[in-house]
Amino acid sequence: MAKMHSRSHGKSGSHKPPKSKEAKWLEYDKEEISSLILKLAKEGNTQSKIGIILRDQYGIPDVRMLGLRVSKVVETEIKTEVPENMYNLMKKAVNMHRHLNEKKKDTKGKHSLELVESKIRRLGKYYVRTGTLPEDWKYTIEMAKLLVK
Repeated sequence: MAKMHSRSHGKSGSHKPPKSKEAKWLEYDKEEISSLILKLAKEGNTQSKIGIILRDQYGIPDVRMLGLRVSKVVETEIKTEVPENMYNLMKKAVNMHRHLNEKKKDTKGKHSLELVESKIRRLGKYYVRTGTLPEDWKYTIEMAKLLVK
């Protein structure tokens, strides 16, 4: 299958090594790791940043080895308006919109903004279907500017 908005096919690159059931060298158990995740989330770190901090500073390669998910642990304590991947796309769209207000003739930029907004709408349909976002949720650039601000 081709990538969403490019001419290349599939994805290439290295794969993670096969998961072992337990890491004998790991010093933390499930409860300690989930408390670390909550502590890092309350400090204002995003979910992807929490995974990087756990890997680099605490030596925890992957919390999924223990049956945890960073997003599941964080959402029990802290509720966000939109998921992290949608927030990042909205931030990109707001920056592109700001650029297009200054540079009116940037046609490639206009096309790129359309593609990003298409991804946001597609992702929004998925999150409405799964119940993460409310049923009446619609994407507008004004709403995105308010969220990203």
